[in-house]
Amino acid sequence: MSDTIVELSHVTKRFGDFTAVRDLSFALTRGSILGFLGPNGAGKTTTLRMMLGILPPDEGTIRVLGKSIGEVRERIGYLPEERGLYKRMRADAAIAYLATLKGMNRADALVKARKLLDGFGLGEFQRVRIEGLSKGMAQKVQLLSAVVHDPEFVILDEPFSGLDPVNQTELEAFIRNLAAEGKTILFSTHTMQHAERLCDRLVILAKGSKRFEGTLDEARGLLPRRARLAAETDLSFLTSVPGVERVTAPGAGSPYWTIDLREGDDGRALLAACFDRKVPLTHFDVAPPSLFDVFVSLVGQAHAEEAVAA
Repeated sequence: MSDTIVELSHVTKRFGDFTAVRDLSFALTRGSILGFLGPNGAGKTTTLRMMLGILPPDEGTIRVLGKSIGEVRERIGYLPEERGLYKRMRADAAIAYLATLKGMNRADALVKARKLLDGFGLGEFQRVRIEGLSKGMAQKVQLLSAVVHDPEFVILDEPFSGLDPVNQTELEAFIRNLAAEGKTILFSTHTMQHAERLCDRLVILAKGSKRFEGTLDEARGLLPRRARLAAETDLSFLTSVPGVERVTAPGAGSPYWTIDLREGDDGRALLAACFDRKVPLTHFDVAPPSLFDVFVSLVGQAHAEEAVAA
């Protein structure tokens, strides 16, 4: 059994003169969680539709579970960004119906649907119509519909959209459990915190092209470490400290000076410089850049390159 569940190789998709996805390659291994990130118009949805066989690529190849998509549809689960359930169906029946479309028989599908609803804290609502559920409950029902047939590969398009923090936490745990069971997960999101907490690997798209593929630590390694300091005095003198790349004064409403450090620097020279000048600090921390910082850097770079090309 191959450990490679999904493999895209030099995939390109055009719509007339517009290239939505350009020469895209990446792979997912069994049991991994991949975060698929990018701004609106980056090509994420087009890529997902090609992976599902809804759109054919103009160039390149896509293999899912070692085969073409048409041979393995019933082994894939998909939660679309555009939610849609039959509002007058009961929760258990809605899940079971979609399971039958994936090859399950009706009786087994109903048993599995009720078990999943119980496990997600919705057992008492299993016979309530979709129109009678809250938005968060209905989204949980649709998520369960995507996995009721026990797929090996699960695609979740913006799964956290519209969920409150409690339900987001429950969904994170659910995704981790799916991966622990050996399922392979790809999810797109605009919320960097979920990607930071969940993902083994990340793919970041911009303008249809891959800007990054790798682990969270590798993504953070693209930018320097950053220190935040607060004091009752001007800290602009820190520009002369060895290892400092840039010093940014506090913005409106913020007490923090931000110092970008050169690669490999740990920030101790900042403390020594403040001590030598007898500057009392009220705050000091050094941390790697956030995924949001990396994302903005890569996406901003893509927009800048587009402007230069124009």
